[in-house]
Amino acid sequence: MFLPIILSIILIIALLFSIRVVMMKRRKAKITGVKRLLSFICLYSIAITNLFAYWFNLLGIISWTLTMFLLILGAYFTKYIPIVENDHS
Repeated sequence: MFLPIILSIILIIALLFSIRVVMMKRRKAKITGVKRLLSFICLYSIAITNLFAYWFNLLGIISWTLTMFLLILGAYFTKYIPIVENDHS
């Protein structure tokens, strides 16, 4: 009975924490631009879409199609994520 509520709260907290970590790492690496954020936006949108689909009982072909579309789009936009090399010398 309370498990879906608890899991939803944990998902929201994890999303907020993850967004904060991504933004801090972007700021630290001095990365700017929206194109480099598109992959993260797509992947976060998948989590939000599935959360809304679960809560509003919309677990059908539309939510699955949207999830697959966002997954493919997020994978496509990974080419804009810069490779940051760590200097361990």
